Amino acid sequence: MKVKICGVRTPSIVNAALEAGADYVGFVFFPKSPRHVTPEAARPLAELAFGRVETVAVLVDPDDASIDKILTTVRPSLLQLHGNETPDRVAAIRAHSGLRTIKAIGVAGPDNVATAAAYRGIADMILFDARAPAGSGVPGGHGLAFDWHALGGLRAERPFALSGGLDPDNVWEALVTTGADMVDVSSGVERAPGEKDEALVRAFIQAARAAPPLQKAFAS
Repeated sequence: MKVKICGVRTPSIVNAALEAGADYVGFVFFPKSPRHVTPEAARPLAELAFGRVETVAVLVDPDDASIDKILTTVRPSLLQLHGNETPDRVAAIRAHSGLRTIKAIGVAGPDNVATAAAYRGIADMILFDARAPAGSGVPGGHGLAFDWHALGGLRAERPFALSGGLDPDNVWEALVTTGADMVDVSSGVERAPGEKDEALVRAFIQAARAAPPLQKAFAS
């Protein structure tokens, strides 16, 4: 089971995540998000992580030019696509970048979970996140959870990741309920939108590690 701390913006939080045993740190490249960073600001943060954990660039419907800017400036390990990217677009981005990809699917109910089937064999991992409220303009990071039982039939369709409303108090239950291979947290380890708390980061990782062993996530 893997742990990703997303929306990282400061060296202190990168270091806290690394010291606590995170597997991934994520940088959000979406100006509407309170966790947005520019490629130039993310570069020194990614350099702190190089050789220690993998770095994830979180993008929303990116064009090739913005992808290229992030590839050359930040040099992430993976791309996370959190917009309305079609399976064809995900395949094109994966081929263009040469990087593994995570495709986020917003979930309000079982019908949304079923849409993930179109991305199987294209994205390297599916991330199930709570569907954003109508009109929010930001696809994730709202601190909202969905009914985890909607993922009950996915244990044979691994790997998959879980996000949305996770925090140190509920991540153990989320893992036991879903059998997810990775948990991804952002707002659940913040004291204010975009402001991560080192103690909460450590507590989240410790709580996730306390869950029963699960199948190993996709190979690095």
